[in-house]
Amino acid sequence: MAVFSLYSFSSILPSRSFCYLDLQPSQFGAWIGRERKRKASNRLFVLSSHSNPKILKSNRRSRYGQALSPYDSDDGGDHDGDDDSDEDGWFSEDEFAETEASDTDKQRFKTRSPTNKSQGSRRPSEKEWAVTSLKVGQSLKNTQSQLVEKNSKNMLEVEVGSSTKNRFRRLSEEVDLDVKWFPLLNYLSIFGLKDSHFIQMYERHMPSLQINADSAQERLEFLLSVGVKDKDIRKILLRQPQILEYTVENNLKSHIAFLLSLGIPDSRIGQIITATPSLFSYSVENSLKPTVRYLLEEVGIKKSDLSKVVQLSPQILVQRIDSSWTSRFSFLTKELGAPRDNIVKMVRKHPQLLHYSIEDGLLPRINFLRSIGMRNSDILKVLTNLTQVFSLSLEGNLKPKYMYLINELQNEVQSLAKYPMYLSLSLDQRIRPRHRFLVSLKKAPKGPFPLSSFVPSDECFCQQWAGTTVDKYLAFRQSLLIKEFAKKYGRK
Repeated sequence: MAVFSLYSFSSILPSRSFCYLDLQPSQFGAWIGRERKRKASNRLFVLSSHSNPKILKSNRRSRYGQALSPYDSDDGGDHDGDDDSDEDGWFSEDEFAETEASDTDKQRFKTRSPTNKSQGSRRPSEKEWAVTSLKVGQSLKNTQSQLVEKNSKNMLEVEVGSSTKNRFRRLSEEVDLDVKWFPLLNYLSIFGLKDSHFIQMYERHMPSLQINADSAQERLEFLLSVGVKDKDIRKILLRQPQILEYTVENNLKSHIAFLLSLGIPDSRIGQIITATPSLFSYSVENSLKPTVRYLLEEVGIKKSDLSKVVQLSPQILVQRIDSSWTSRFSFLTKELGAPRDNIVKMVRKHPQLLHYSIEDGLLPRINFLRSIGMRNSDILKVLTNLTQVFSLSLEGNLKPKYMYLINELQNEVQSLAKYPMYLSLSLDQRIRPRHRFLVSLKKAPKGPFPLSSFVPSDECFCQQWAGTTVDKYLAFRQSLLIKEFAKKYGRK
């Protein structure tokens, strides 16, 4: 076997050529340049040649692409070319694109002929080298900026999330609070909702707190646009948190259009929604329209009165109208012998009648009127003309008025059949002040006090009964209210 050795005139040891193993990637390109300069100044001499061509490179070519003899040559220039070719294989243009090329490298780039793929990839030109270097540098800069921006954003989100969580501390203690809810909670807070309100919403319908804040804002802004007041949004959400889930196009608009079709004016839409937000949970075609047909066809409400009935009691649209009407119609017919027309009139004047409990609402008040000496015919007359008697408190309203009627006004109970409105008037704001005022003026008639004096407005009362100014009457009433308040609470 033939052995050859290469020695340089330089005193540098051969092991120097492998020092790149200890270099960092950023230093490797500079090292390549220094090595090329060193090799250009040092000549290599062949002390012995190989005798077996089979172990040599059979496809060696000169820098000009000409085939070389498989045997070693005395010309050292070819070695330089081969060495350069081998060194070029140690790195790629992408890995060290930012390293500046030496003058010798630049010359070689110009003189080297392109090779096919089997001989290695084409080395970039000086211009391409600079462009690639610029692109890589810009890419690194952009990546660094993105990382800084992302880290800043993450830190801001952590700070905001922590601040929001502290803001809803009570809520987080009561329920399993999800940080994804924070945007919605912050938005709803502008309507006055607090932790206690969110807890109520959570207990009533937890999915309502999972709604996207933008979607919730779109739906609430639509409600505001049709007349709902800002101060009523909280009330609506506490009663019907599901309303946040109802879409504008597929739900809210169709229900508003239905209300308008009943003849309800635009100015009343917001009040109806506030009174009955559950309206949106009922199908227009399968529930609301059938209810309206029942009121018209079975109950006997006139179409011209339908709008008034719904405005007085929007809840009538969302109740089981068939069972409500049937049970109350049967009760009033049996208890008072009420004709159908009287009951229909009661419903038209006070549709809330269909909501009141028979056992706890209707029957106790009928029994009270009976207890003070009224006959069924008189009771029916009172209830037909003033059906809201069913809504008045027995202890706080009906009984005190009856006692004042008998003891102070010296009237008979039968007078209520003629003036049932007396039971709907305020004892403190109208009945007592007007009676005492006429007594103070010595204009109160002898005998039963006329209940008709309580019916007109303050202006008409002062002109027709008192013969004085409204200001004088109002001052008297205010003084009387203060005295009654002091007497009630034991103050002098």
